[in-house]
Amino acid sequence: MNKYISALIIGGSVLGFSSCTDFLDKMPESSIVPENFFQTADQLGSYAINFYGNFPVHDQYTYSLGTFILDNGTDNQVGMNASTIWDPSNNRTPTGDGSYWSFTGIRNANYFFDQVLPKYEAGQISGGDSMVDEYIGEMYFFRAYLYWLNYKEIGDFPIILTALPDDEEVLLEASVRYPRNQVARQILDDLAKAIQLLPETTPSTIGKQRLNRACAQLLRSRVALFEGTWLKYHAGTALVPGGPGWPGDQSMLNGFDINSEIRYFLQEAMSSAQPVADALVNNLAENTGTEDGYSASGAVLNPYYAMFTEQDLSNYDEVLLYKQYNLSQSIYNMIYMQFQRNGGNSGWTRGMVNSFVMQNGLPFYAAGSGYDPNWENQGVTATLQNRDSRIQIFTKGDQCITCYTIDGDVERFQEGWLTTGTSETRLVTGFGIKKGMVYTPNPGEHNHGVQGSIVFRGTEALLNYMEACVELNGTPDNNASNYWQALRRRAMVDPDFNKTIGATDMNQEALWDWGAYSAGGTVSPTLYNVRRERRCELSAEGFRMDDLRRWRSLDQLASNPYQIEGIKFWGTVYDISAGVNPLNLMNSDGKPLGMVINGVEYNVDENSTNTIVDVAGGTGNMSDQAISGDYVHPYQISALNNPYFDGLRFTPALYLSPIGQSAFRKASPDKNEETSVIYQNPGWSKIGGTVVGTIQ
Repeated sequence: MNKYISALIIGGSVLGFSSCTDFLDKMPESSIVPENFFQTADQLGSYAINFYGNFPVHDQYTYSLGTFILDNGTDNQVGMNASTIWDPSNNRTPTGDGSYWSFTGIRNANYFFDQVLPKYEAGQISGGDSMVDEYIGEMYFFRAYLYWLNYKEIGDFPIILTALPDDEEVLLEASVRYPRNQVARQILDDLAKAIQLLPETTPSTIGKQRLNRACAQLLRSRVALFEGTWLKYHAGTALVPGGPGWPGDQSMLNGFDINSEIRYFLQEAMSSAQPVADALVNNLAENTGTEDGYSASGAVLNPYYAMFTEQDLSNYDEVLLYKQYNLSQSIYNMIYMQFQRNGGNSGWTRGMVNSFVMQNGLPFYAAGSGYDPNWENQGVTATLQNRDSRIQIFTKGDQCITCYTIDGDVERFQEGWLTTGTSETRLVTGFGIKKGMVYTPNPGEHNHGVQGSIVFRGTEALLNYMEACVELNGTPDNNASNYWQALRRRAMVDPDFNKTIGATDMNQEALWDWGAYSAGGTVSPTLYNVRRERRCELSAEGFRMDDLRRWRSLDQLASNPYQIEGIKFWGTVYDISAGVNPLNLMNSDGKPLGMVINGVEYNVDENSTNTIVDVAGGTGNMSDQAISGDYVHPYQISALNNPYFDGLRFTPALYLSPIGQSAFRKASPDKNEETSVIYQNPGWSKIGGTVVGTIQ
């Protein structure tokens, strides 16, 4: 087994597989795997391990060069450049197949089953029944996972469970898209098989480097919750089977009843999540509340913080599967030095910060919360005081956050990055993200990251169960209540969630949180607070956009564009024109930090440059108080060639991604888009380069 671990660490490549792009990525099997392969458990394991490369690598929790990485580009956190999804006029049908009309991995998995299952049933595979079962279970998991990656983006999808022959008629027939609920059911079926075959735990010699039963249970709950809530909130639209304008074949609905399907998927989400949640609810990583996760000697001060930064995560019960790295073997992730030393081209939004309740359990705006609006004038650290500890420990403050230089010297966070940072270094909103930031001397190179990359964190199961329960029953049951209280205790928040629910004003929450909406209206305070808990716990872990899409939480942006906000700047301690360096910020050399405002120098050091307002000319680096108010508006700094200046917009057709033009031609008997056996998603054209439209 050990000889396969290095391949797993770096992700692997699928046995040198290559494929033709015609139809369903057909390929000649005989040129890939020897005829005498799949005879032993080791051979099954070596084939399966290559599929681990399909898992995302959380190289860094925030870094993005204007692209849609993890949660950057949502209402949680943003980069310098807004994601193009918020400018519908900039979204076009691809000329190729499209990113999510992909079958290579699925076909590789099907080839495995075609070759292995007959031998398995005949008892012809040596090497131990338990190992054989495990690797077959892994392949059921991976086929489900590969389907999940495509289905969640484009919905209806072909269901193909065998490696197809190189026959055009067969391939055309197999290209037909099935209704999304049937695809989701197939994913759940594969995961049910995986649950039966995968071991409860992986051997200690491997650590959490291969799949186990809990991973399959967690993914199954994720898929079921996704489909159940998608059907519930997109009901009555063209984005669900049988809805008005749905482009699919009505004869394939097989007596489809949307309410029954919603119940089925929500119940499956609960039943799949519960075993994982029950095992973890009393074993969550301890949160000591210490904002610096490590001592100067490197000792862990806060295990909850360290869970996102340590190299070896095998001792954390919450971590079900992770990718490990070893710099001595030149196996590393791309942890960017900028994230460690400056803003890393990201920042929490003001809306994200405002979603965290106070430690007494009350929203910040509620009577008796203890929140003082004047704190915003005193800086980030003051703004976050007495809040849910998660926003405190995972946010870079004014003076309390240590970063490391190339030579290992400690330096304080430089406020100049708010205005002067590049596409790698900018502190976009002023709320610097610290989740995943390591506390080791920075090598000055991008490719030296060794912190473990979490693939599955079991805490998601608690949240999945809670949400499915409230969606199904309207209120949390005893299990959901127990899970919720455990999460709040760990966050150092009053565990009485009903106190929060009773004080929740949905008109206020709708100002800050897109998750307050479904289908253009606000949801109930109970359901909203479940969503709030999910937002706060899973921040910067890549869940946000999927959640917003399945909740149908973006309709309101079509007519009411949203303006991203950051810290309060004008008239605060950061506005040096209002007082000379009132925070007394110092750099590592003991020099006072300051800025140049309107050409006037205030205790400037080598890290400071002008804070310039020039919206019309496009040369500024700060939004105009006269336009944006007192808060940083990162997308109102320049009006030049800026489609986001007046806010982020959305059109409902963007809830699903398009299939590209070439896919329609390939899946057509005469290579014409209009005679293709597959259909396009609502609102999208089959012609490449065409701008997304509206759903009728």
